[in-house]
Amino acid sequence: MASGKEIRSQISSIKNTQKITRAMEMVAASKMRKAQDRMSASRPYAQKMIEVVRHLALAHTEYRHTYLIDREAKRVGYIVISSDKGLCGGLNTNVFKETVASMKAWHEQEVEIDVCVIGTKASGFFKRIGGNVVSHAEHLGDEPSVESLIGSVKVMLDAYHEGRIDRLFVVFNKFVNTMTQQPIVAQMLPIGASQTEANQSREARYHEVSEEDSGAHMTHHWDYLYEPDAEEVIDALLMRYIESLVYQGVVENMACEMAARMVAMKSATDNAGDMIDDLQLVYNKSRQAAITQELSEIVAGAAAV
Repeated sequence: MASGKEIRSQISSIKNTQKITRAMEMVAASKMRKAQDRMSASRPYAQKMIEVVRHLALAHTEYRHTYLIDREAKRVGYIVISSDKGLCGGLNTNVFKETVASMKAWHEQEVEIDVCVIGTKASGFFKRIGGNVVSHAEHLGDEPSVESLIGSVKVMLDAYHEGRIDRLFVVFNKFVNTMTQQPIVAQMLPIGASQTEANQSREARYHEVSEEDSGAHMTHHWDYLYEPDAEEVIDALLMRYIESLVYQGVVENMACEMAARMVAMKSATDNAGDMIDDLQLVYNKSRQAAITQELSEIVAGAAAV
């Protein structure tokens, strides 16, 4: 059994750790509220952009942007969003598992894969497993901006536009509630019926066109009226669509990160408390045994005299 001094040192060390985890829990809770507000504020815009673009994909337009044209998949791209820091439970591990599972299905079809990583953890993960990382963005801070993301994302968009990749997916954690974060693999490009089906199968839709509306659009040729012209409007709209989808994935993932960290730090604080209680019990038993031994020695000495 460890000596009383060693046990007191362990208790003191764990108490110091407990103070740190409690402070981190409070910081994460504060940041989570701000991240949730940012996420909730951007969701309606992202939903409306998805609705408009999916209507556009069903329209009978003379100008067909590259993003709207489906083609055989020979090479695919993934934009994987993770956190910059750890101590958030299995948040990053879960999104990496979902990514690897999706990639495995493409590898089985002998399709090559390029990866754009957002977040330090994703960068480290794909570096370890040997993924073909073509661009990255790290250290986005607590208030990410579209400008800090678009540079790395544009690498993938240019590759798609030039025909070097034929599918583009975005992977992130979707915020469900404080205790639940759902890893999502959503197809971004091409935009069309195949994308809608893929996203429905993974429950990765923010908004969907009803079956009745979809059927109506498929049986009638229709289009929007564009001003100044279709090409300029559609190009700008699709770029805003990509930006909003990636940005929404980042803010969703950030809200998930803060919630997961708050829960993880609370669990660590509670576990530290349990360890302190157990060590305190061991210390009391050790101290009691030492006192009993001293009394026995005193009694034995008195009897000898």
